Amino acid sequence: MAEAGSPLAEPLSRSGSAPAEVPRAFVTGWPIAHSRSPLIHGSWLQDLGLAGSYKRVAVAPEDFADFLISLKDGAWVGGNVTIPHKETAFALVERRDGAAEAIGAVNTLWFERGQLVGSNTDAYGFAANLDARLFGWRDAGTALVLGAGGAARAVVEALRGAGIAEIAVLNRTKARAEAIAGAFEGRGVRITAHGEDEAARLLARTDLLVNTRPSAKAGGAASDLALSLDGLAAGSLVTDIVYVPLETPILSEARARGHRTADGLGMLLHQAVPGFERWFGRRPTVDEALRQRILDDIAAG
Repeated sequence: MAEAGSPLAEPLSRSGSAPAEVPRAFVTGWPIAHSRSPLIHGSWLQDLGLAGSYKRVAVAPEDFADFLISLKDGAWVGGNVTIPHKETAFALVERRDGAAEAIGAVNTLWFERGQLVGSNTDAYGFAANLDARLFGWRDAGTALVLGAGGAARAVVEALRGAGIAEIAVLNRTKARAEAIAGAFEGRGVRITAHGEDEAARLLARTDLLVNTRPSAKAGGAASDLALSLDGLAAGSLVTDIVYVPLETPILSEARARGHRTADGLGMLLHQAVPGFERWFGRRPTVDEALRQRILDDIAAG
């Protein structure tokens, strides 16, 4: 959190007490042209008949701290933060909520009592997607998370919040899995770290399998992503947070083996809900019409 004397130690916002007449929110990253967040939020603004806007703002890493300082001019009521700025936002905001503290990154900003507040809605989005599309996931006793990046940490937080007692994190580089396990030590859940040589043993006792590793299409190395589901416990549930492609190899194999599955598009949609409510004052609904708009946009390239 920002310390006294840091660029963000002073109250940041006229927005905190006198919001703009027409609320303006943003998503910032580098690059940012690919973001579908404007389509999501723009759809909700239109459907709810609300005045407001949500725009992409490209900010290079070396300019991000200055961008946060500039928010004090009141032009924005808040916004979303994406790669590569999430950890920097975590360090620079004046206050962080519990979700951001647990995940170690910030993806949502708003003003409260003159302070810039940072949250992370990825765990919420993951859980809300499974609540909608994978009935019974909260009854899982054990979960296996594939991958150990920032998204995996958000997934672990969601699993912990759902009361899943045992969570295994499996990664090609075991040290990264160990870092996640260490970050959650003492938080009331058993989290263990594993290398890929332990996959078969873990699959046999997994109730919920979660893939967080990128698809080869999205830049993941195919040699790092291959995982046979031979031995996956009968009745196990399978989900993938990747949504391009919507039908990932793991989901395709799981369905062929008779497992119930959930794709990752809903996580993207649901994680946007809390921010929209903060900025525009209404809680939007994730429905099939919105899902189809995003699918059509993906198909259009």
